[in-house]
Amino acid sequence: MIHKILVVGSSNTDMTVKTAKLPVPGETVLGGEFTMGGGGKGANQAVAAQRLGGDVSFFCKVGKDIFGDNALKSYEQEGMDISLAKRSDKPSGVALISVDSNAENCIVVASGANSDVRPEDIESIRDALEGAEIVLLQLETPVPAVMKAAEIAHAAGATVVLNPAPACDLPEELFRHITLFIPNETELSRFSGIKVEDADSAAKAAGAMKAKGVKDIIVTMGSKGSLIVTGDGCKTVEACKVKAIDTTAAGDTYCGALCVALSEGRTLEEAAVFATKASALTVQRMGAQASIPYRKEIENQ
Repeated sequence: MIHKILVVGSSNTDMTVKTAKLPVPGETVLGGEFTMGGGGKGANQAVAAQRLGGDVSFFCKVGKDIFGDNALKSYEQEGMDISLAKRSDKPSGVALISVDSNAENCIVVASGANSDVRPEDIESIRDALEGAEIVLLQLETPVPAVMKAAEIAHAAGATVVLNPAPACDLPEELFRHITLFIPNETELSRFSGIKVEDADSAAKAAGAMKAKGVKDIIVTMGSKGSLIVTGDGCKTVEACKVKAIDTTAAGDTYCGALCVALSEGRTLEEAAVFATKASALTVQRMGAQASIPYRKEIENQ
């Protein structure tokens, strides 16, 4: 079976409270609206890709509990292929999220079943990885599993996309398996060893990552847009001017949308423009998966 876009990653249930300000250590803040819904970087990116027109398969690991049951049911309802998903004896992942009046957020994640994704789980889906056109990875599952997925997919000739969040220590060998690296400024600073403050420093840091083996890079820079760095040079894609309410899942929507556009044969720059439009809609809404737009919304802009 050919998997056009295969997402390998985390699945969480997000519990979000909207509050005027984020608490400092030892402080209790009374919040307002509470919502509960699907989250996890892997799931967010898979849902985004599916809603935006992609042909998506999703590998994740969830617990044998109501959170896992509900998560898998929701992915099926979205229309994605979840035949690769596995169950763990650990509880399903959850995230506790606070969002302030400036749309900034603070997130604490209990990884649960996500931390139980092992290299042998990845080996068990080798056929799917070898049959995928695009494999999208993040870092909310253990690095050895991410490394295994990247190795298999890269060797089979797939486009391997890594969104290195949340940032953690990575083996240098991993970068040689990455076709497209999508960090934000903070993540790029960490992995390149060069402080990213503007487009010039981002280009320099991206060059350092290319020297590590990464083929192409897109640096997401929030309201400053994104910077595409390939062997042909650098290009900037401007951000859409919108009023942000909640930035949760904006980066995940960007990654999912980008993979959809690439799967349709668009250039990297065209894909970045499409992804920018999608993420701009996301930040105007509360929640993670609840905020992710559908293809018709992009086309109606």
